[in-house]
Amino acid sequence: MKRTKRESPATGERKRELLAAARKARRSAYAPYSRFHVGAAVLGGDGRVYAGCNVENASFGLTCCAERNAVFAMIAAGERRVREVLVIGGSDGPLPPCGACRQVLAEFAAPDVRVHMCGASGACRTATVGELVPYIFRLKKGRT
Repeated sequence: MKRTKRESPATGERKRELLAAARKARRSAYAPYSRFHVGAAVLGGDGRVYAGCNVENASFGLTCCAERNAVFAMIAAGERRVREVLVIGGSDGPLPPCGACRQVLAEFAAPDVRVHMCGASGACRTATVGELVPYIFRLKKGRT
């Protein structure tokens, strides 16, 4: 994996840890319709890595992406802050999160949080949440 100029050695190690967790989760994907397996890993504010895979359903609207499942695993564990994200799919090139996943990431990650989008070979492209969602939709918490 090629390190970008902005990455410190610690970030490179963390990225490798996220990549390993996402690859492992990808092997558990349930994708009998598209046969497109995706894995994702998020680094929580607590320093733990949470992984998820895509889970398809015959009613396609009920399918849940790997990125959201990773964030939901983090939430279920009691953590509320995403510090870094990595998503990997079976494509040759980097796999960006869909719009729904971008919005979920924006709910729990600051605009400067890095999202590593990787292809099957491990080649990645990195962007921030703010770059992926330049006009983040937010509601004030505690209001109905």
